[in-house]
Amino acid sequence: MHKNLRQLSILTAVFLFEAGIISTNAQQIKPSSSKEMQEAFQKHQEMFANTPFKNYPLRNIGPTNMSGRVTDIEVSSDFKTYYIAAASGGVWKTSDNGQTFDPIFDHQGALGMGDMALAPSDDNIIWVGTGENNSSRSTYAGNGVYKSTDAGKTWEFIGFPHSQHIGQIQIHPSNPNIVWVGVMGSLYSKNQERGLYKTTDGGKTWKRTLFVDDNTGVIDIKVQPGNPNVILAATWERMRQAHDFIGNGKGSAIWRSEDGGDTWSKSMAGFPQDEFVGRIGYDFSLSNPNIVYALHDYQKTEETERRPNNNSNSDALTFEKFESMSATDVMALEDDALNQFLRRNRFASKYDAKSVKKLIENKKITPTDIATYSSGGVDANSAIINSSVIGAEVYRSEDAGKSWKKVNETALGRVYNSYGYYFGEVRTSTQDPDELFILGVPLMVSRDGGKTFANTDSVGNVHSDHQSMWINPKDSKHILLGTDGGLYVSYGNGERWTHLNDQLTISQFYSIMVDEATPYNVYGGMQDNGVWYGKSTGRPAERWNSLFGGDGMVVAVDTRSNDIVYTGSQFGNYYRINTSTNERKYVTPGHDIGNKPNRWNWRTPATLSKHNQDIFYMGSQYVYRSLDRGDTWETISPDLTKGTKEGNVPFATLTVVEESPLEFGTLYAGTDDGNIWSTRDHGKSWINISKGLPQNRWVSSVTPSQHVEGLVYVTLTGYRNDEFTPHIYKSTNYGSTWTAIIGNLPLEAMNIIREDHHYPEILYIGSDHGLYITLDGGKSYDLVQGNIPNVSIYDMAIQKKENDLVIGSHGRSVYIMDLNPLYEMVKNKEASLSILSASDGQMFQRRGTPSMNALFYVSNSGEVTINIKNNKDEIVKTWKESFGKGFNQVIWDLKPESGNASRGKYKIELSSNGQSSIKEFEVK
Repeated sequence: MHKNLRQLSILTAVFLFEAGIISTNAQQIKPSSSKEMQEAFQKHQEMFANTPFKNYPLRNIGPTNMSGRVTDIEVSSDFKTYYIAAASGGVWKTSDNGQTFDPIFDHQGALGMGDMALAPSDDNIIWVGTGENNSSRSTYAGNGVYKSTDAGKTWEFIGFPHSQHIGQIQIHPSNPNIVWVGVMGSLYSKNQERGLYKTTDGGKTWKRTLFVDDNTGVIDIKVQPGNPNVILAATWERMRQAHDFIGNGKGSAIWRSEDGGDTWSKSMAGFPQDEFVGRIGYDFSLSNPNIVYALHDYQKTEETERRPNNNSNSDALTFEKFESMSATDVMALEDDALNQFLRRNRFASKYDAKSVKKLIENKKITPTDIATYSSGGVDANSAIINSSVIGAEVYRSEDAGKSWKKVNETALGRVYNSYGYYFGEVRTSTQDPDELFILGVPLMVSRDGGKTFANTDSVGNVHSDHQSMWINPKDSKHILLGTDGGLYVSYGNGERWTHLNDQLTISQFYSIMVDEATPYNVYGGMQDNGVWYGKSTGRPAERWNSLFGGDGMVVAVDTRSNDIVYTGSQFGNYYRINTSTNERKYVTPGHDIGNKPNRWNWRTPATLSKHNQDIFYMGSQYVYRSLDRGDTWETISPDLTKGTKEGNVPFATLTVVEESPLEFGTLYAGTDDGNIWSTRDHGKSWINISKGLPQNRWVSSVTPSQHVEGLVYVTLTGYRNDEFTPHIYKSTNYGSTWTAIIGNLPLEAMNIIREDHHYPEILYIGSDHGLYITLDGGKSYDLVQGNIPNVSIYDMAIQKKENDLVIGSHGRSVYIMDLNPLYEMVKNKEASLSILSASDGQMFQRRGTPSMNALFYVSNSGEVTINIKNNKDEIVKTWKESFGKGFNQVIWDLKPESGNASRGKYKIELSSNGQSSIKEFEVK
């Protein structure tokens, strides 16, 4: 669509929407209320307190070498203790200048982080606002604001339960009881809990002092150094839907207060005031507090010169030439010229000059079909990069924000491309008011007051997409930088960077897969960090291997050889990769001539057949099948969606394509607009099986049973309508009828369901707030939470040979759950006390303290006696501990009552309430 028409359509849509003339999915699907969300959190916390899986061991295998998105950095007065906020991985603290980090916010209301604030007058006071303020596809809603007065040891919920996304928190420089909170509000719907709030009693009471409307929130707040009465706030109007994102509006503006945030006036002198004003970020100069910079994402389009056609061959075929051709003209074309045209324009691989001419001859297609092959098609990646919006602009004020002047002399459009909503931070040197950094895809620095900029992140291999920065107030050469690839430090003014990535397991996985190697490998695609794989036996800091760049998506592994991997990046850009030879081949199918161009989901579904791994499936709005590993393709379905919607985000796409492991030719396909289809004849005929399910929800997973033919499970999510109701259903008749199996689950969006490969009644559920398990087919659920926090879980895979559940979290990397103890418990479920496993002890360990670990299950909480016996059945160590109901661990440090333990066979015996259990182990 032409850019002016696009702007007109946006304005028209907004007008009609607000006038109530048209509706959206957000209106059709009712967003969850504040009361519902508070009750959901309380229920989650009750399940956490009572779960029998609280101490079930899960191990994190990282990776850390590519890390994840860091949205905020707060540093204490000693500069060695600081906190980082991970976009969806909680708050982490270091007390040794980044050598070690520990998570300190796990099991609070949400792990999505909006903003933090550390009290300038008291390092023990830290505030955390949940709900990331970057309005991206993977931005999670929070549940309010928290406060700690003991440097993060304990937390108190302060309020704003329906804020969903916190833009900014600022604490008064000398009075920590005065705090300002900027609330962005919900992402996919309108709500009233937006604006700027102020407290003067440490959060006991609040007053909203700035409010624009129910679609405009506060994204940034800055206090003038030395004068806390002068405050700047940025309001931002934005509307995201599954099919569209509008990141600008007349509600976006600069506001100024001269009475400590009690009253506000709009700062209008020199700054844009039209409907294209987007996200705004500020920073005052510490060395000259009257100087303040604003980084603005201006969404107005500008005319750009059309690039000349450099094709010197005027006889080359073009789409335009086919518009005036007859069938006879096409038949007369030289085969070489037609083949070059087909390959150059990425027609489906099955087409060549011979086949196209045959289709023309048989009147299956027309020259017009060729001319319009790409008409209406959107290369989503190109649309992001090649947008003609103005994008990043830098404004400077020399009167503390009263008036502004645009200062950048060259265009900065490539700093943001078209997605400035994802960035918005500017930082001024603490010692030079003319030096500033703007954070976007590159990190740019200006040393002439914003007139000219240079790239400053090329040395040190810094990850692109820059999100947060702290500059030492006493030494401006000392900088901390947060990116989508983790945390970096510079002691040289940003000229060189060191990656502090050994500790932070905050990778955001979209997908997870395993192979059949020994030990097996884990593969995964990550938000803005590509596709990687590593050994399942590894530790978090051990390096994984890179397979692909971009936003890493779905992975399929040919387990016959374990070296052929199908994977790629966002919007269906997929390849077949040989990990042994590094050969790669582009395998994304082109659409059939006469069909509408492919619409690829951000996370395009792709899977190998469970019956023949030469067969590969992919889904756009159509299901494609390749019988030769992606070399050639055939379309085996019609458009399975409800049809396109006008917007700038690919929509009406397939989100899931799954094949039954029991019946070759039985496939299921789910869409982002709520359709689920099935075929039992290899795609010759399709049946819509959505009837009986909630309508218009995003189909997040479909899992055909590996135990019973016709049994299939689905999860749906209303997350993109701010509806967090759990939608989990099963069908025993191929989807003809459905039964809800939500049991006692709290109000949380559900992302993935997996069926156990040994026990059909055991199901694993990944939600936006953690991992759940049911042992009775969905009648009741337990929360699996302890050393895995309440993080969003996108995908899971079971490595059947090892009985491992591999969990891809979106914010805390990869966890592995050994299912063998669970199986032992199920087999001995009548026993009130049962030792499930006992590890061998190593007398000498390269890492950690020598120990033996035993996992046991007890049906009642209470005191347990532990006896360690040698091979003569003599007790060498005995003690008592109190344990809760469920799974628990006993650790023996290999030290007997006296002397040293010798190598050999031992037994651990547990007894409680007249019941006992014994397990053998070995000290090596």
